[in-house]
Amino acid sequence: MRLIKLLGAVLVMTSLVCAADKPNFVIIMADDLGYGDISAGPFEGWIDTPNLDRLAKAGVSLTDFHSNGAVCSPTRAALMTGRYQQRAGIGGVVKADPRAGVHDDGLQPDVEVTFSKKLQAAGYATGMFGKWHLGYLPRYNPIHHGFDEFRGYVSGNVDYFSHVDQAGNFDWWIGDKLQQEEGYSTHLITQHTLDFIRKNKDKPFCVYVPHEAPHYPYQGPNDPPQRKVGQKAKHPRGPDDKQAYRLMVQEVDRGVGQIMDLVGELGIAGRTMIVFISDNGAIGLGSNRPLRGYKGRVWEGGHRVPAIVTWPDVVKPGTVNDATTLTMDLMPTMLEAAGLDQPTERALDGVSLMPVLRGGELGPRQLFWMYGKKTAMRDGPWKLVMNDLGAKEPALFDLSKDLSEKNDLSKDHPQRMKQMLEAIERWQQDMKDTQTPQP
Repeated sequence: MRLIKLLGAVLVMTSLVCAADKPNFVIIMADDLGYGDISAGPFEGWIDTPNLDRLAKAGVSLTDFHSNGAVCSPTRAALMTGRYQQRAGIGGVVKADPRAGVHDDGLQPDVEVTFSKKLQAAGYATGMFGKWHLGYLPRYNPIHHGFDEFRGYVSGNVDYFSHVDQAGNFDWWIGDKLQQEEGYSTHLITQHTLDFIRKNKDKPFCVYVPHEAPHYPYQGPNDPPQRKVGQKAKHPRGPDDKQAYRLMVQEVDRGVGQIMDLVGELGIAGRTMIVFISDNGAIGLGSNRPLRGYKGRVWEGGHRVPAIVTWPDVVKPGTVNDATTLTMDLMPTMLEAAGLDQPTERALDGVSLMPVLRGGELGPRQLFWMYGKKTAMRDGPWKLVMNDLGAKEPALFDLSKDLSEKNDLSKDHPQRMKQMLEAIERWQQDMKDTQTPQP
């Protein structure tokens, strides 16, 4: 009996040592938050966000971080897979309305390799609380993509109180079952995240926290519900929307502070990486200052977003890094941090940001954005934009001198234009040749 107890104690201690060796991951994603919205660090936006300020002081602000897409579903597909979203067949928004003809689209669970699957297989507790938007049907539910727990909604947005989507469907899930849960969605997302962290504090965990805010409908925590089941939503712009937008961002900020406080209280802050990003740029209510364009565009304002990473054991506090980085880089970053091999069955397009988190740089990269026909490419400081509003003809910008994309240099650099256009054509063909077919 004594030997059995001794062996049990050894197993418990070994488990705790293993848990201490592996970092935890908290990935927080805002929805439609602009580059000039938050006050944190170098972003200096118009909304007071003291907890994001605190996060920036504790970690590194990435000033040249980009969402993979200019709208929500594509960016989320890239985050989950570490690959360009076009390879997963999700180059646009996954629609709620069956009449749109794409109700069956989604992230294919039998094909795609996700960061949550890889971490789950390595012994991580995995949870997701918030917005999915990578498939409406139960077969696409997050629990089929490597998440032990899921609470939230699968559509693009819900009423913050009634949890009804814009097509008039009730859309709040616990696992793969629809279930009523009272509360303001931002508060519910934060509370379930905190509960998950408390429950899994003694083992390595990964929790994905895709907030709804500040996406419409514009509802602060004390506003009334706007939607009912069976009624298709309308979104007239109201005089109080700007204030509601501010309050929505501040509720997300408050939740970030609660997460930071909890990991500190539990004594796991040193081995917990917290990432804060947005899925694309802001709409007109928000601010992408000093960038050109908004959500849905491939100008910088559509995809350059605020990003902050803390990890006290690795990241030097209060630093700023201008390496060009994307949403799809987070999966390889987490895998390297956890000591896991990168998948070989579906090679990643993203790269690990561990050099950046340690204060270093990344090598040269050619990067691409495409939404419909709107296309952009980065090659170092150079950016080419085509088929977007204001760029019917391909336009070229040097972002190191012209972050607002005002001075078209295409006529001055014909050879560079030719090379970049050829690179875009090759990339587009590669995406077509490798994309996962949708139903």
